Amino acid sequence: MNAHSIRSDMPRIGTLGSGPLDAITDVPGVRVGHCTLNNGPIQTGVTVVYPRSDSLFWNKVPAAATVFNGFGKSVGLIQVEELGVLETPIALTNTFSVSAVAQAQIQQAIGMHPEIGRSLPTVNPLVFECNDGFLNDIQSFAVESGHYLQACSAASAKFEEGAIGAGRGMSCFGLKGGIGSSSRVVQDHTVGVLVLSNFGRLPHLTIRGERIGLNLSHDAGPEKGSIIMLVATDAPLDARQLRRLSARAGVGLARMGSFMGHGSGDISLAFSTAYTIAQDRETVMPAIAMLHETLLDGLFEATADACEQAIVSSLWHAETVVGRDGHRRRGLRDVWSPC
Repeated sequence: MNAHSIRSDMPRIGTLGSGPLDAITDVPGVRVGHCTLNNGPIQTGVTVVYPRSDSLFWNKVPAAATVFNGFGKSVGLIQVEELGVLETPIALTNTFSVSAVAQAQIQQAIGMHPEIGRSLPTVNPLVFECNDGFLNDIQSFAVESGHYLQACSAASAKFEEGAIGAGRGMSCFGLKGGIGSSSRVVQDHTVGVLVLSNFGRLPHLTIRGERIGLNLSHDAGPEKGSIIMLVATDAPLDARQLRRLSARAGVGLARMGSFMGHGSGDISLAFSTAYTIAQDRETVMPAIAMLHETLLDGLFEATADACEQAIVSSLWHAETVVGRDGHRRRGLRDVWSPC
């Protein structure tokens, strides 16, 4: 079955239309790249999301985050909360690889701007993580700086989903999770979402309101995973409005059956590509007509639907994977098909 037929058979969420790719890259300028490590007990990788093609350190994009449950080891969120901008691409990886990827981001930025940390301010790396230790030998520290750079080099508008990149070793609802993406179009604007899904208990798995997980398993183990939800839009929003948008990703997450358990780190970040904020103090700050507050409901609906769809897509595209110590996670399509 080819990628197009896999996607066409996937359950559809909501009534809003999608962009041509039904992915976060339907937002103009956004690109995604993966580097996947698939070698026996090593089942992990790196995924990178580029909000735009030029230097983010020099031309920052507005952003904001919502931490629903802070059981996580991400780097860079404090400065995003304070300044409301992104200075590097967004990187996703496993928990023990955050430091290696953050260092690679810093070195990449210095390579583009050698005065960073000297005559220029330091750079804020931004790395999110989920724990893929069930399938991946996380103690191997297999991810290196070169893998981050490979993901960057592979960044494009078209990209794979499922057990790929940072999603290679992730589990979701006791099944195979990973990378998923979707988009929705509303009010002449596009909202795109990309998720790294690694959360949930199988009995709670709900798709389009149907609790399908009850018929697949009676597992009652604790929820120990996490999810990272990245929301992109071309709508002109400031950091305060983007924080509100990021919070609506939690609606899509809850619809899938998550209750954000004790051990689940649940984080959403939203950014806009509508304008940039220059590093150079001589450059005038942009005078942007922000979208009026009363027009945000459409974007909120689009975010909730696109997030739910992206989680479904992460499950739908993921094949069965066998990793560390013979641990296995089955792909959703191996155990269920919609009526």
